[in-house]
Amino acid sequence: MWSNLHTHSHYCDGKGPLEDYVDEAKRLSMMSIGFSSHAPLPFDTKWCMKAERLPEYINAIERIKGSQPGVEVYTGLEIDFIPGVTSPNLFKDRLDYTIGSIHFVERLPNGAGWEIDSTHAFFLEGFSKIFNNNIKDAVSRYYELTREMISTACPTIIGHLDKIKIQNVGGKFFNEKDSWYHEQLKETIDLISSTGAIVEVNTRGIYQKKSDTTYPSPWILELLNQKEIPVTISSDAHHPDDIVNQFPETAKVLRTIGFKTIVVLSEGTWKSFSYNEHGIIR
Repeated sequence: MWSNLHTHSHYCDGKGPLEDYVDEAKRLSMMSIGFSSHAPLPFDTKWCMKAERLPEYINAIERIKGSQPGVEVYTGLEIDFIPGVTSPNLFKDRLDYTIGSIHFVERLPNGAGWEIDSTHAFFLEGFSKIFNNNIKDAVSRYYELTREMISTACPTIIGHLDKIKIQNVGGKFFNEKDSWYHEQLKETIDLISSTGAIVEVNTRGIYQKKSDTTYPSPWILELLNQKEIPVTISSDAHHPDDIVNQFPETAKVLRTIGFKTIVVLSEGTWKSFSYNEHGIIR
């Protein structure tokens, strides 16, 4: 059995109603599933929940919790951190957990937020207009914002820690072995280790064929393991078919690195479980 707390339904940019995800979770004999639609933002995006739908979303999950025996259901949101605009702190009191993610790094001259995981053309526009084509400055700012989120509005789960690498296919801009890049990750991981936050091991880049490895990369997972930082496996599913996509393969990687347990929500609390490529061992 598995657990996945990072899913997106038709309340944001996912496909299908909440019930379809629960049905699939039950079919797979999952321990638990959490819903984490993109939280509302105070400006238009194609992928976030509309603010007026948030009460409906929370109420719908609460109804499901009371009517679906066989799988535990939890209420979450994936919440952007944008200084002075939004953070996980704005929503946490209404949720079972929060996923905090960095999608926006600074603003373009026209005021639009620069999304680091949008199209490559849009990435190049911000890279040029905001950072004068200096990849070290752009990537460092991404990790600076990640640390600011952890320091000021630490979420339960830190989402896709190194997702900015999605634009670095084939090492086009930098090498992950570069000393400056290592230093950014080391500083970020040192901060995480002081908080008790969980880091997700996100498989979406692999099954979408946008990354050869999870977010974060295996060498970063090694650093997390050395610091004894808890991890959870998630697929960032935008369709019910993907709620355990690449979980067996990822579990093997984590076992090879040395992670003895993964953490999941069970009976309303965070618990560590042994696991293998077939799932969680209870």
